[in-house]
Amino acid sequence: MQIEGNLRKMATELIDGKVNYGLRLYDVLEAGEIIPLNDLVGRALYIEFQHEIHCVISGKKIKKAFGEGMSYDAFMNSPQASPSIIRPELSRIHEGIALRDFEWEMKNHMTPHTVYLAQTAGTKVGVTRNTQVPYRWMDQGAVKALRIAETPYRQAAGLIEVALKEHISDKTSWQRMLKGDLSPTDLYEVKNMLVKHIPVELQQYVLGDETILDIEYPILAHPPKVKSIKLDKSPLISKKLMGIKGQYLMFDDGTVINIRSHSGYRVQISA
Repeated sequence: MQIEGNLRKMATELIDGKVNYGLRLYDVLEAGEIIPLNDLVGRALYIEFQHEIHCVISGKKIKKAFGEGMSYDAFMNSPQASPSIIRPELSRIHEGIALRDFEWEMKNHMTPHTVYLAQTAGTKVGVTRNTQVPYRWMDQGAVKALRIAETPYRQAAGLIEVALKEHISDKTSWQRMLKGDLSPTDLYEVKNMLVKHIPVELQQYVLGDETILDIEYPILAHPPKVKSIKLDKSPLISKKLMGIKGQYLMFDDGTVINIRSHSGYRVQISA
């Protein structure tokens, strides 16, 4: 197998609790076929950066990517990089006020959202659109996840997250996640402890009985130590692929690469 194109985040599919990964390379903005990745685990993988980056919004060639593969202009103006992406509580589309793009925000933020607990290494709280369940959890490398609230629009979910992250982290320790360093956690107990901290006006969105989702990743062995590499400084990777977790490829020497953070990078891949 040998292919060339621009990277995007890996596609995920959950089948019987196991994650199947696929990689779709683009010819600038034109999507190519999805390449199954699970079958490559255990094999030598060759990735060569072609020293070109194309903005994932406009397609123009850029020297530096902002956000996830955007030009500076796109990062400052695209609704996909709106402040309410990182901070959902800032969304005001339910009031008819758009931060950047009314139509896009109506479609993506004026829609049901889930507040959840995820066990990546420790336990974290997060927010995602209902349509991104369970994909958001797989992107974060969660091995367990539990929905705790469902809101009709993004800001309400963000306000619940703001209240809860005073008592629990909203961050993922990617190093511990990739090493498989898990803290034993009962997500039901954590939920019961946290829901009392949700403001009274938002209690109506708390969910009752929800099932914990267990997620398994294609990994031969977790590395004892991890070191993240970037294609800008390491333009040629030729290593044995030992596993895939979150948006990371994990190699036999303990190095890892975050594919999502290289969106727009043009590469040649062979295995």
